[in-house]
Amino acid sequence: MAQPKRKSCHSRAAKRATHKKASMPAMAKCPRCGAVKLPHTVCPSCGYYKDEEILKIEE
Repeated sequence: MAQPKRKSCHSRAAKRATHKKASMPAMAKCPRCGAVKLPHTVCPSCGYYKDEEILKIEE
């Protein structure tokens, strides 16, 4: 295998790694209660998904 001729410096490695950051997950508004939730998941505040009650939420 090919070997590097010189040691790569920290700043060069850091410049390459700048694009490897985590991004914010997409958020959707629940059509039933208006709470912010992850898309394609059950709403944690009302327990509904696609107009169907999945979880019984006790208030």
